Amino acid sequence: MDTIASLFSFITTPVSWIIVQFHKLYGAMFGADSGWAWGLSIVSLVILIRICLIPLFVKQIKATRGMQAIQPKMKAIQERYKNDKQRQSEEMMKLYKETGTNPLSSCLPILAQSPFFFALYHVLAGIANGKPIGEIDGPLLESARNAHIFGAPLASKFTDSADKVAALGASITDVRVVTAIMIVLMSLSQFYTQRQLMQKNVDLSVKTPFMQQQKMLMYVFPLIFAVMGINFPVGVLVYWMTTNLWTMGQQMYVINQNPTPGSKAQDQYLTRLLKQVSSHGAIKGRSKKKIVAAIVAKGPDRNDNERKFITALSKQGMAAQEDGSVMKSVEATVDADAAGSGAQKRQQPKRQSKSQRQTPPSKPSKK
Repeated sequence: MDTIASLFSFITTPVSWIIVQFHKLYGAMFGADSGWAWGLSIVSLVILIRICLIPLFVKQIKATRGMQAIQPKMKAIQERYKNDKQRQSEEMMKLYKETGTNPLSSCLPILAQSPFFFALYHVLAGIANGKPIGEIDGPLLESARNAHIFGAPLASKFTDSADKVAALGASITDVRVVTAIMIVLMSLSQFYTQRQLMQKNVDLSVKTPFMQQQKMLMYVFPLIFAVMGINFPVGVLVYWMTTNLWTMGQQMYVINQNPTPGSKAQDQYLTRLLKQVSSHGAIKGRSKKKIVAAIVAKGPDRNDNERKFITALSKQGMAAQEDGSVMKSVEATVDADAAGSGAQKRQQPKRQSKSQRQTPPSKPSKK
């Protein structure tokens, strides 16, 4: 890990500078040597990085949905050219180009974040060893070394020896309890995020190997983080746990506001839209109108959720328009008007009394 971290040492100075700026702010509030000041500085670093990565996250969503959409075509290519790997690869590249998809796009946020992660690891390793690194030296280095989070030094690890932990002013029991809890929370947040994606935001109408891979990652990733976590300093665990929580919250927002077509989340989203139409007679919000407009544009290619939504609108006497708005259905209005006019034309016969019904009709007189 130290060797990998050193490869990203070029970004160590910027990362340490950002931490120092946040430390000045939180140090004035909690005290310069406080674990809260240093811990919140790392949390703020994560938030700053993730805000900068939002455009990449949007690309990741589009890429993931694009890959899901072309899975049937990919499977067909694999079966058609299963004995010709070169032709299979060529056809796959052609498919990616035609559809504008890129398998690596879904990994962009992780790849973009990795230099900051390893740079932070490099900074914390320097703090643990008492070596000035980047902007952290002199009094700041001593302050960071003395900073504890719930009794565990910022630079301590689960695998550290008792002597090394004692040199940082803590007990091995405190360090292992705190790091163990943080590793479990880090792994659980990773698992829940992936599980939430698989259960709610995957197109259930398409059964492909991609779904099986995602399901496997749901169990593999948390295990990887748990194993690697024992070698992470407390500060890095704070970083990674924070970024997992950010990812979980960000994903929950996307699932609720812009779900994958054909997913359980889309069905729930369209149900909420129907309630809005029932209450207000209109769809409010540009993003909601954009989703409805996309459903209208699909025409006969709509999935089951979308067809159910259009049918439910029709039953309410409403119709979705190309711009995503809804208005009273012309067909429903015409049918209502026709039914009303027909009722006026059809007059009910007058009710006859019993004596009138029993009296035979009179015969016409003969001349």
